[in-house]
Amino acid sequence: MLELIGKATSINVRKVLWTLDELGLEYRRRDVGEGVEEIDAGQWRALNPNGLVPVLREGDFVLWESNTICRYLAGRAARMDLLPAEPRTRARVEQWMDWQASGLNDAWRYVFMARVRQSPLHTDARAIERSIASWNQYMAVLDQQLATTGAYVAGDTFTLADVVIGLSVQRWRQSPIERPDLAAVADYFARLQQRPAFLRHGDNGVP
Repeated sequence: MLELIGKATSINVRKVLWTLDELGLEYRRRDVGEGVEEIDAGQWRALNPNGLVPVLREGDFVLWESNTICRYLAGRAARMDLLPAEPRTRARVEQWMDWQASGLNDAWRYVFMARVRQSPLHTDARAIERSIASWNQYMAVLDQQLATTGAYVAGDTFTLADVVIGLSVQRWRQSPIERPDLAAVADYFARLQQRPAFLRHGDNGVP
């Protein structure tokens, strides 16, 4: 049995939950993370030396890093529609997954902590404005890509790139920031809302 460790409000845990749902896999989830059972505590810290969720456990096999977990699950289920086998097509999917995990995530982190989490450590007005501007720039890059494909991030079919980026789009739309009207992103979000797994784990009111 697959065991997912991490609370369901975490955006990175939600990536894995959405992937599990798309794959129709059975699993159990342990509610571990900030505000519940701390990942730093004992056995959980031993599973991930970074002290972060999600962690996937399958017997004695332990895996962390949310995008890697999603790749593993799609490969385990032989779902080449979500993670293609052909090298160039797969590279395109993974390119956008890596873009989300590095550049896009870094862009929104400060303002999200300030405006949504209301962190006392994130109150610098200039840093907030820089974070908003950077976040909107990345979203404009995504808008251009979606206008080019006319459908999904990596092409005309739904892939893992849409799981990880779709959650970031939902966070962008839900966060209390000033943002431009991006028509291709809006159309994309409407397409994602047609997927029941996204409604359960993505567009579910959690930023």
